[in-house]
Amino acid sequence: MQFDRWREEVSAAFVPLDASSSASEGCFDGGLHSGSMGVLHISEVSGRCVDVRRTPAVIRRSDPGLVKVGVQLRGRGVVVQRDREAVLEPGDFAVYDTSEPYALHFADDFAMFVLMFPRESLKIRPNDLAHVSALRIKGNDGVGSLVSPFLAGLRKGLSDGFSPSSRLFEDAVLDLVSAALDERAPHENTSPGAAILAGAQSFVESNLHDPGLNTAMVASSQHISPRYLQKLFESDGGVAAWIRSRRLECCRRDLEDPRLSGDSIGTICARYGLVDSAHFSRVFKEAYGMSPRQARLASL
Repeated sequence: MQFDRWREEVSAAFVPLDASSSASEGCFDGGLHSGSMGVLHISEVSGRCVDVRRTPAVIRRSDPGLVKVGVQLRGRGVVVQRDREAVLEPGDFAVYDTSEPYALHFADDFAMFVLMFPRESLKIRPNDLAHVSALRIKGNDGVGSLVSPFLAGLRKGLSDGFSPSSRLFEDAVLDLVSAALDERAPHENTSPGAAILAGAQSFVESNLHDPGLNTAMVASSQHISPRYLQKLFESDGGVAAWIRSRRLECCRRDLEDPRLSGDSIGTICARYGLVDSAHFSRVFKEAYGMSPRQARLASL
């Protein structure tokens, strides 16, 4: 594929980008193979001597709020964001946020596997994303040594035309990526407050289906007072706000999943403890700027 066409297809497959190549005319040979799996968009992209930039001007024109994970397959790549540079060798990967400027540099032939998904699907604290973007995660060390082969298998599935259709599989991918990023995040994982917060968030995730889920229930599960729990969730707007945001995000994910098109909106919101359909529609529109029905139609 020649460069001009490659540039157009890459911008269409991911997010709008500015790209250039220093390869001499007629020497560029790029490729792009993409697929989707629920909220996950997966691609393998290759080329030669390429610089890619997502600038503030481009972001202002289009900001879908996505996170990308780039796994180096061949050659050497450099991911730049927030004044950090991750130099990636084959097997290494890095995460970057499409809502902030970033750049990718490939000085020679390269191939990269890219996993893209909504920022809300990443299971780390929002502030931690800023600390882990453009950090090299080695494919042969720590949690990265588990994640890299797993993503390589996902890439092989893309090449073979195999696309798992289970939400549990999607969650497994996101859990592994989140675990690798959490390992690099600078927060105090060993502090009692962090451990309790993690436990509380896990309890919430496991009980979103319960309409009675509330602050007192979560606090009791961690054997702490509701007041202390509210303090731990202060940066997220409080416990109730966290519960509501997780419920809405799960509902949005299901509404946009074509495999669940047969489920009514009422069935989906009740699945996550939101039994009042009218109230659900109001808070969903407040959160996402569109009704649940519009969100479903937009994904078709």
